[in-house]
Amino acid sequence: MSDKLNESKEKWEEEGIPFFPNHLLKEVIVAFMLIALLLTLATYYPAPMEPPADPFTTPEHIKPEWYFLAAYQGLKAAEYLDFLGQWAPKVLGVFAQGLVMLLLVIFPFVDRNPERNPRKRKFIIFLGIAGMIGFIILTIWGYVS
Repeated sequence: MSDKLNESKEKWEEEGIPFFPNHLLKEVIVAFMLIALLLTLATYYPAPMEPPADPFTTPEHIKPEWYFLAAYQGLKAAEYLDFLGQWAPKVLGVFAQGLVMLLLVIFPFVDRNPERNPRKRKFIIFLGIAGMIGFIILTIWGYVS
């Protein structure tokens, strides 16, 4: 019996500890200890309860995150088109954003210029810079308003 133990010990020293079951068992024990710690902390230090949400009241100064400010301001700016009708500004605001996204997707297929030098692609560079400036202006306008 001890010969088998000595053989397996020598084999482990040569090849290293096998992943299954030795290393896997240690990993499972550590995972269960971390879960027990998390459950203990969650039990004794629960999250504070906030007042229940009221879906019928909106906060006074609600604004989206900075990366949605341009789209938000684009929808708000469409309200200046009231002369087209009551529903037209909202529909145009949504369609304009969809059109911009569609143009961004189609753009690589439309621009077939084989030239890669930016100095020889002035129109495309102009469109890209104009789009970035428009995005920045709408973002700042949305932040300020």
